[in-house]
Amino acid sequence: MEDAIDMLMAQWRRERPDLDFWPVGIVGRVTRLSTILQKEFREFFARHGLEKGEWDVITLLRRSGSPYELTAGALQKETMVTSGAITNRIDRMEAKELVERIRDTADRRSVIVRLTRRGVEVCDEVIALHMANEARMLAALDETDRDQLVGLLRRVMVGIGDTSLE
Repeated sequence: MEDAIDMLMAQWRRERPDLDFWPVGIVGRVTRLSTILQKEFREFFARHGLEKGEWDVITLLRRSGSPYELTAGALQKETMVTSGAITNRIDRMEAKELVERIRDTADRRSVIVRLTRRGVEVCDEVIALHMANEARMLAALDETDRDQLVGLLRRVMVGIGDTSLE
């Protein structure tokens, strides 16, 4: 069975037989898979009235533990987006009553973003559906395959220095 990357690599081997295209077999698949997954996620979250970026903020706040709050600066740093992008996300989420802004009494320049009760409920409902959706997308892998793939991807991530959430 061949996939799109096999075809792409065959074309390159034909055109440039002097090069070894083995990295494309990995990087090409990871990149293509990422694009496919992002499209699936956008469609999934849209069905639940969310954007992927909003989901990232909701889950970051939810997994931070009670009282489910972080500064806007911490959210920006963790989500790796610009301050304008995080402000826009928070604005949209506040309009949907998923989060609220609270002035930081310790630092008047800082704003704390907290999940509302509705935000916690939405997260708890959608996370279960999201995990089932991800499991569906990975159904071609058995438990041994999954464990092996996790280990290999972890090794690559550590090898390129991605060892923290920052």
